[in-house]
Amino acid sequence: MALLFCGKCNHTQEVDKKYINKKVKCPKCEYIITVHDTVFLFNNLVQKYHELNNKLKNSKIKIDKLENLNFDIIENNSIEDIDINNTKILMHEDRYLPIIEWFNNQNIEVTINKESVDTTGFFDEVALLIGDNYNILHDIMNQIKYIQNKNYDTVKVKLSNKNNKEITELLNIFKEMYDYSFISRYSHHKKDKTLYLGIQNIPKIKSFFNGIWMEWYILMKILKLFKELKIESSSMRNLEIKFKDNSLNEIDIFFLTRNNIPIYIECKSGEFRKDIDKYLRLKKNLNIEKENFILCIFGLDEKHAQGLTSMYDISFFNEASLIDYIKSIVVPITKNKS
Repeated sequence: MALLFCGKCNHTQEVDKKYINKKVKCPKCEYIITVHDTVFLFNNLVQKYHELNNKLKNSKIKIDKLENLNFDIIENNSIEDIDINNTKILMHEDRYLPIIEWFNNQNIEVTINKESVDTTGFFDEVALLIGDNYNILHDIMNQIKYIQNKNYDTVKVKLSNKNNKEITELLNIFKEMYDYSFISRYSHHKKDKTLYLGIQNIPKIKSFFNGIWMEWYILMKILKLFKELKIESSSMRNLEIKFKDNSLNEIDIFFLTRNNIPIYIECKSGEFRKDIDKYLRLKKNLNIEKENFILCIFGLDEKHAQGLTSMYDISFFNEASLIDYIKSIVVPITKNKS
């Protein structure tokens, strides 16, 4: 059986197991809640009990009652109330447990990286800065990636092929990156039309410029879309999954909509063709529909993406066209709700 528990009015009742992981209205107060497996809730309660008990013991406080124990199985904040650019709420287990259960139901072990959706730092802001200006940053991002992989710390950017407007935009972009400490310095030599960038040698920053920024960019753009559409979902970045044969795979971005529909997104730039076969096998093993298994190739021509989608059992998009496509497949969810 499954258990419906409302964190708002405390109404509790058993329901059919077909409702597990589904969003439903509380029959008493109509608050939107998630139905969970009874065993899962019991284990959750026991765990919370032990955590609280240990804290109280350490404080030399005896437990007299547990009447007010609340194990927070319900999201207390809807996405429309969350500042998605500055929150740790996405790290909360109630947010990602449906993803774990989705994989477990397919006998797939999944490892969650909670920190990958902590937006209290500046990774999301800088990723949006890069992605929204990718048309003028494309070559420079490749330079940064190449230079840091060579363990150098300075990037020399020639601006002779840029017009004054583009140069001003680039200077503003790198000033913001400097303010966020993603680069250690920047200087513009007007005479020889050259921009010098100092690259941080911090592992997280190097990984970010090496491609992680694309995951952040797509994650935040979709979260922004869901916030505008008032669509609740479970979302996670940088997951690791292990199949029954012990084979391991990494997933860039994974969303699970309120009606338990998965959306898989892999972010790539540059060479991606050699990996198509790998993703076709992964799609088959995950049993995800073509429409929801997506390769987002940054900088890919839109007609080229359409051609690849016609050829393969995978959906191809670039960073500009992906968000409208995501909207097209989730809007029916919103209509069904209403």
